[in-house]
Amino acid sequence: MKILLTGANGLLGQKLVELILRKGEHKLIATARGKNRLPIQEGFTYQSLDITNKIEVATVIGKYKPDAVINTAAMTNVDQCELEKEAGWDANVNSVKYLVEACEAHNCYLLHLSTDFIFDGTKGPLTEEETPAPVNYYGEGKLAAEKIIINSNLKWAMARTVLVYGVVADMSRSNIILWVKNSLESGKAIKVVNDQWRTPTLAEDLAMGCYLIVAQQAEGIYNISGKDMLTPYDMALKVRDYFDLEGSLISKADSSTFSQPAKRPAKTGFMIDKAIKELGYNPHSFDEGIEIIANQVAALQKK
Repeated sequence: MKILLTGANGLLGQKLVELILRKGEHKLIATARGKNRLPIQEGFTYQSLDITNKIEVATVIGKYKPDAVINTAAMTNVDQCELEKEAGWDANVNSVKYLVEACEAHNCYLLHLSTDFIFDGTKGPLTEEETPAPVNYYGEGKLAAEKIIINSNLKWAMARTVLVYGVVADMSRSNIILWVKNSLESGKAIKVVNDQWRTPTLAEDLAMGCYLIVAQQAEGIYNISGKDMLTPYDMALKVRDYFDLEGSLISKADSSTFSQPAKRPAKTGFMIDKAIKELGYNPHSFDEGIEIIANQVAALQKK
């Protein structure tokens, strides 16, 4: 199968490139805005692509005519979407419209990444059948994109996910594990919210979930997340315990403590039974995720 991946330079994109190449069963065209910033430079075709440019999207899909497109490109900074609404809508909604049109023209299967932020946070964990009701502009955009795909003539799937964490090769991205670890190691006191619940997702697990969906040409909506329902405060304590750090520096805080442009849903998290049963998806626990991140960081620091 010929797979075209958008957002290849991002966290999930990098993990998908590594996974698809390691599997060795499919031809990969990796695309992203600007130059190739992937740590791996061989074994695939790289193509610069700005998904907010309708002509560019049509040209690139028309050039490669992939069997499947995995769309991981998006503006995922929730507060940035709230403050830069036009740019956020362009990146998260208009781009999807352009991809759908190009995929329809060439009969491509489309897997799109979506989010728990399409829900209002009044309950969780959630199944795939829950009714969306976003509480911020990012969520509104992601829901609008879902509707475009659902109403298309494509063969499609959606992978909804939650609080993705992971490490990229240049260590340019932080995550809750590294933030807590680095803060405590430097003696910095941190406040961590204990009134939001999520099922945090290791980037490698999300990549595997996406791969399983595409490899099986599965259709419909799949929850692809971790399996542990935790607050950020719970996560911070687990990081403290794993690295045997000073716990008195961590204090509980509720969401009202922090002033953020975009409202966050209080309780989301996903039930992943469908993905386990239909795809064979089997994510790591958050404790295992901490160990994986720790080993990756240690290996990168030796380089």
